[in-house]
Amino acid sequence: MTIKPVYIIGAGPGDPELITVKGRNILARADVVIYANSLVPKQMLDVCRSDAELIPTANKTLEEIMPLVLAGARSQKLVARLHDGDPSLYGAIHEQIIALNEAGIAFEIIPGVSAFQLAAARLQVELTIPDLVQTIILTRISGRTQVPEREELSSLAAHQASLCLYLSARHVEHAQAKLLEHYPADTTVAICYRLGWPDEKLVLVPLTEMAAATSQEDLIRTTMYLVSPALGKVQGRSRLYHPTHDHLFRPKSLEI
Repeated sequence: MTIKPVYIIGAGPGDPELITVKGRNILARADVVIYANSLVPKQMLDVCRSDAELIPTANKTLEEIMPLVLAGARSQKLVARLHDGDPSLYGAIHEQIIALNEAGIAFEIIPGVSAFQLAAARLQVELTIPDLVQTIILTRISGRTQVPEREELSSLAAHQASLCLYLSARHVEHAQAKLLEHYPADTTVAICYRLGWPDEKLVLVPLTEMAAATSQEDLIRTTMYLVSPALGKVQGRSRLYHPTHDHLFRPKSLEI
């Protein structure tokens, strides 16, 4: 008896159309869909079969979720575990992977669009501009989940990279203070609330107003901060499409 693999799918940040084609196709075929209902919009399930078993998990622990996953797989059902965003980023899938490996059940992870990617799209910016910034840091500040000391926010801020701060709205004052140790006070911060959802908010403020604006807008959950030199008024261009730049598909012209 061959057990079907379990699919761990990234739903994207909220817009039902931002799930990958592969993820959508699996949802359309799945017998069982175990989904994070507090973070995944209900419309995402419209593609599911009418007879599919849909199981929300917002009120469940890992010890309640994994038996459902394993039982479905062992019953020869196609099981989809639907997470918000990209499951590899703060998706708490590591412990699920361990449980699947221990049970000897194969699985596949289907990536999803992350909030920082949709934020850049909404802001119509490139986060890696030549001669300005070439690094993107995805991180969070310590809270109930501690960040390793070597990844302390002020040490990461020292790079002045495009920094995407997840899961930190409840500690925004502390985060702002750490960022101000290295970023100029007038650095633009994008406060991104529930990107892709109907009640999406995108607020641009100087770094010095990051905490105050968060409080004023009452943004606590599902908020990501994007701090980057790329959000300012910048000039410049990539070498990739410059007429003097040659590469494999556009070799240098031979001089006669």
